[in-house]
Amino acid sequence: MIPLVMNAEELSQMKDYLIEKISKLEEELSFTFDFTIGTMIELPSAALNSSSIAEHADFFSFGTNDLTQTTLGLSRDDASKFLNTYVENDIFSEDPFVSIDQGSVGRVVEMSVSEGKSSNKDLKIGVCGEHAGEANSIKFFNTLQIDYISCSPFRIPTAKLAAAQAEIIKIN
Repeated sequence: MIPLVMNAEELSQMKDYLIEKISKLEEELSFTFDFTIGTMIELPSAALNSSSIAEHADFFSFGTNDLTQTTLGLSRDDASKFLNTYVENDIFSEDPFVSIDQGSVGRVVEMSVSEGKSSNKDLKIGVCGEHAGEANSIKFFNTLQIDYISCSPFRIPTAKLAAAQAEIIKIN
């Protein structure tokens, strides 16, 4: 997985480099590695270039912590100093680093998933970061048909329950 990709050319060059190195290693070891190459979508520029990036990727993994920072222009390190005031004053309904802000970051993810899948129908889509373990965010991601989520171990029970509930809601 290649992080912080900005555009398709960057991913293409990194992918070619990795494939070259892996091929040499396979030759040296007389062993064939089974691997996929994908990218983190952490920058608005990557989301905006999803269609062309998807042509070079087996998967997208949305790094929602960084994507929230870069989309909203907020630092997680400084957010604790003012986010409570933002929530109290209805600038945000919830802390966007805890629950995905569907009106901004969520729309970026939705657009990126749609464009990526339209360009590469086999593209796998995942989400990693704090949002991948938060119930309301998981329900939102389920509406986008995300293939997988990756969260910290202590969030797994909540994530499993939220994913099951979201799927039940979708079925009914």
